[in-house]
Amino acid sequence: MPSKFGLDGGMIPRTVKRMLDERTEERFDANAQTVEMEFRGRKHMVRLVNTSPSGAMVIFSLVPHIGEQVSLQLVDRGQVIAMVRWVRDGRIGISFDGEPE
Repeated sequence: MPSKFGLDGGMIPRTVKRMLDERTEERFDANAQTVEMEFRGRKHMVRLVNTSPSGAMVIFSLVPHIGEQVSLQLVDRGQVIAMVRWVRDGRIGISFDGEPE
């Protein structure tokens, strides 16, 4: 029986506000540093909010689909391939896929 629910890259609403931070990695404030992000074959300048060893949060005016691939040009790591993990209120969370290029 087909489900009426599907994944289209949209946000799944959270009904209860997160009460504690379950993330295990420390986040480092990026002081809204501007970096280059490639998305759907085009380069965009985005504001880097924070980073961790495995990901980052950026301010981005477009709305990517969850699971879409992007790449960031970071000062301390070079170009990194990443995947969109969440999208909310003009910010996106991305996880780094592997080693810098």
